[in-house]
Amino acid sequence: MDESHYRRKTKLLWALILIAAVYIHWFNQRQRLTGNPMVDGTVSVVLGLFICSRPAGNAIDLLFFERTAFHRIVSEWSSIKWLALNILTLLLGWIVIYLGTTHLTSSGD
Repeated sequence: MDESHYRRKTKLLWALILIAAVYIHWFNQRQRLTGNPMVDGTVSVVLGLFICSRPAGNAIDLLFFERTAFHRIVSEWSSIKWLALNILTLLLGWIVIYLGTTHLTSSGD
């Protein structure tokens, strides 16, 4: 894969951030989706893994396909913002996964 085929999909990352933020806010208000902690936790973990998949894929692309571009990422402001956007997306995805695992391990009172 050469660099001309690789595009940074910032709109997708913003969409994933929005989905994660809305889900976290809604889940903190409601504390449940279906009432079954096993189903709620499973849905949350799967959603979190989906949200984390794009920034993880971007990291793999950066490590393997853009090895020579690391200097550019450190020196260009737009690349630093793109990297920060990936980290934010990954962090929100981890929070969604954490919400899911807490529901999976809850007793279901």
